[in-house]
Amino acid sequence: MQHVEDQFSGVGNLPLYRQSWLPDGKPRAVLAIVHGFNDHCGRYNNLVNEMFRRRIAVHSYDLRGHGRSGGERGYVKRFDDYRQDTHRFLQLVAEQYPSQPLFLFGHSLGGLIVLDQALYFPGTMAGVIASSPHLGDPPISPLVDAISRVMSSVWPTFSLPAGIDATALSRDQKIVRAYAEDPLLHGRGTARLAVEVSKTVAATQAAAPRFQSPLLMYHGTADRVTQIEASQHFYDRVPGQNKAFIAYEDGHHECHNDIHHERVTMEVAQWVEAEITIAARQSEQ
Repeated sequence: MQHVEDQFSGVGNLPLYRQSWLPDGKPRAVLAIVHGFNDHCGRYNNLVNEMFRRRIAVHSYDLRGHGRSGGERGYVKRFDDYRQDTHRFLQLVAEQYPSQPLFLFGHSLGGLIVLDQALYFPGTMAGVIASSPHLGDPPISPLVDAISRVMSSVWPTFSLPAGIDATALSRDQKIVRAYAEDPLLHGRGTARLAVEVSKTVAATQAAAPRFQSPLLMYHGTADRVTQIEASQHFYDRVPGQNKAFIAYEDGHHECHNDIHHERVTMEVAQWVEAEITIAARQSEQ
């Protein structure tokens, strides 16, 4: 496996960190990963390893305000910055692999970002995988939510500890400890981010009937961070038959890092391989 680190310019020429895991020779397809809130692109090794076994290249980047990317921690001026950053990132990946099908994977906040991306730029990817996407109420108290709405206008960078319980992410204690000790996790959310995400959740849910891309959604039934009911609500209103929903019994928020991660990453990879076959048949017609 070849591991490559680089950066590219996001909106406002903000430097954004990216990394890639490349199999030897020509890959069968490409998977682009968008991580979640208070997360970074180096926490998806289980998924990367499964894709590598199947000769699928993986590319990812750190969202602005996260990980090794620039920007104030946990802040976004407007959700469109995430949208345009991700679009630029995907254009770079597509230019590198013009003949391979491109799949887009997003977890949690990243799940919202990739669904939004597919709605704004339909037909630009071979399929979308949304892992425990944030499509419901914010995982904060009503009081903090109300404060965020007020402060977004007068002090948009006002931040508070995100209060994420690491034990809600996984039943694997190694993952819980690593998360708690990770120096790249800032643990803070800003007022503007909370408001921009809430607006985008509402818009994305409303747009579900317009969703066109092949879709895989999955969610743990014991997720205490995002709501499986909100994912199911979106999925049920997506038209067509080329879609799948998997509910992992007792799964926590990060199914790809939970004790059943081997099953999860295998099923994601199998879905991608099935879509690779469909894409190949369509190109021959």
